Amino acid sequence: MQLIIQSEFIEHLKTAKATSENIVAPLEIAAKCCIDSLNKSGKILIFGNGGSAADAQHIVAELVGRYKIDRKGLPAFALTTDTSVLTAISNDYGYDCVFERQIEALANEGDIVMGISTSGNSANVIKAFKLANELGCKTIGLSGRDGGKMKNLCDVNLIVPSNDTARIQEMHIVIGHTLCHLIETLGK
Repeated sequence: MQLIIQSEFIEHLKTAKATSENIVAPLEIAAKCCIDSLNKSGKILIFGNGGSAADAQHIVAELVGRYKIDRKGLPAFALTTDTSVLTAISNDYGYDCVFERQIEALANEGDIVMGISTSGNSANVIKAFKLANELGCKTIGLSGRDGGKMKNLCDVNLIVPSNDTARIQEMHIVIGHTLCHLIETLGK
């Protein structure tokens, strides 16, 4: 049992090191995009499936509540929380449209649309990014592996260089926390 525990931590540290070597510049760009949008009365819309949905909700909670500093709440929304909206869209249009339809209803030019997909290929995330780009939103992806299809659809795609879903998700929350910290300390 101890070997498994040690192995998990070793793999986490390897992924963290590999991620940290390539994430600084794109994460800085993502933070600047978020700060700029918020300073212009924009909002941040975040979404993903499964564990990525949980990560979206976690990041939004840090922005609306606080990360480390008491400050004014920031306009951020997780598109994964309204079960009536999720089930109605899924039933009437199909699950592939669940985020796209919400982007259509809620996003304005200059808003931040952030999608999370460990593979970078989730069909509903891809569709949402395509529409967000048409609407003039800034798009930020959190993905893994090689970035998937999201790589070509995002203004910034924060790619975790791993094929292990668990390791990718661990890094996504570190990236999310770092993004919150940058927004909180460098924004208005």
